[in-house]
Amino acid sequence: MAQLTVISREQHADKRWKRYSSYSFAASDAVAPLVAQELSRACLTLPIGFVKNGDAYQLVAVQGLQQGRNSWVGADGRWRGGYVPAVYRGYPFVFARTEDDRRVLCFREDSGLLLDAGSEGERFFGDDGRPVKLVQDLMNFLEQISVNGQLTARICALLNEHGLIQPWNIQLKANNGEQKVEGLFRVDEAALNALSGEAFEALRQGGALPLVYCQLLSMQHLPKLARLASRPPAQPSGQAHADLADNGGDLDLEFLHDNGNIRFN
Repeated sequence: MAQLTVISREQHADKRWKRYSSYSFAASDAVAPLVAQELSRACLTLPIGFVKNGDAYQLVAVQGLQQGRNSWVGADGRWRGGYVPAVYRGYPFVFARTEDDRRVLCFREDSGLLLDAGSEGERFFGDDGRPVKLVQDLMNFLEQISVNGQLTARICALLNEHGLIQPWNIQLKANNGEQKVEGLFRVDEAALNALSGEAFEALRQGGALPLVYCQLLSMQHLPKLARLASRPPAQPSGQAHADLADNGGDLDLEFLHDNGNIRFN
């Protein structure tokens, strides 16, 4: 369970924080939630599927074929895939809900990225007592993930309603024979092709078709993930995080902006 602290002027006015320089915090995530807005980029490099959460299905990036291992994260903390899911890019910030159902911005205390007053790092609040622009940008980014997550959940429910989600049967060749990967689901392409015109139009109107096609397209990346999963993680190179800090030491948030709007790619 993540150790979260609500960000407040009382506790964080003089504190500092620094951005993650490694994806080691995601090393044990075999799957990561995705939202519809990021699929056009995610499907180009990551396998995408669904997992079942109660009676509902959740859209996810498939990151490992063994429980507790993210094969896209190397031993040196580098991300070895071509796209980083948006859910990771706000780290170590996260929204949480209070007992009275208010949403508040929190910081992951267990991230090791919270610094004492006087340390070099990013501020939480400016001299005027308001969150600095960087924190505001991250809040907006997390808000877009949350809003788009609700849309994505509705699309998954629509696909389930039309019987378009089926188990994804994955067999891996291992030294001791074949290994079956369970718990993943995919779009049922045969059922999609058999839909009536009315049902297909309902999917189109519900915004489900881009998700459907992105998921089907993304399955071509499963063999690459299987190859990564079949060999030990890369050993640390001594230059673990150069690709995350190539902007003169400044925090690069360009991925958050696109003509004034926060984006996911």
